[in-house]
Amino acid sequence: MEQSICVKFTSRLIQYDGDCSVPVVWDKKTNTIVNNESSEIIRMLNSEFNEFCETPAQKELDLYPEALRSEIDELNSWIYPKINNGVYKSGFATSQEAYDKAVKDVFEGLDRVEEILSKKRYLTGNSITEADIRLLTSLLRFDTVYHGYFKCNKKRIVDYPNMWGYVRDLYGIDGISETVDQEHIQKCYQLSPRSITPRGILAIGPDIDFNAPHNREKLLK
Repeated sequence: MEQSICVKFTSRLIQYDGDCSVPVVWDKKTNTIVNNESSEIIRMLNSEFNEFCETPAQKELDLYPEALRSEIDELNSWIYPKINNGVYKSGFATSQEAYDKAVKDVFEGLDRVEEILSKKRYLTGNSITEADIRLLTSLLRFDTVYHGYFKCNKKRIVDYPNMWGYVRDLYGIDGISETVDQEHIQKCYQLSPRSITPRGILAIGPDIDFNAPHNREKLLK
């Protein structure tokens, strides 16, 4: 089933019928998509637009420091297939065999993250990096969407003490919580025309307090 969308870029209105994906970097001068690959866009945003930063601190922020690049790349190499993409392979599996394989990978990935976070405040140590941001996007959606809606219901993120504290730690950083709208997230998945259960019914919960104390500072080493 194709989804008809109408996308507005500044004053230009474009009618498009077909599949769409986000995020997208759009060139307003040439009316062209520059890039729609999230792993490449996050690198671009990390360094390519520094001259437009409002403050020196923003300009100096580097989520992909040279000294940690090999470690960040290694983390991304299994976090993406097992967790970021793994939840989708679970939720949209068309056979029991495919689901069993995908959901096993999801929780193997989460268990591995939990082990890392039992010793480090963030994935690479005491500094937030690209790897943390890429993982956080999935963890913030896990209990409210993936756990029930995508049948990733072996455990919740709140059942992982280190990872749940880690999520709250990152969520409390200035500028992050304002990008998270749980109502929008749940409606986007559950009420979409492409919903895997297209009944137009929005689930009631769960109730999660992302602002609860996390006490992750104790892992500073």
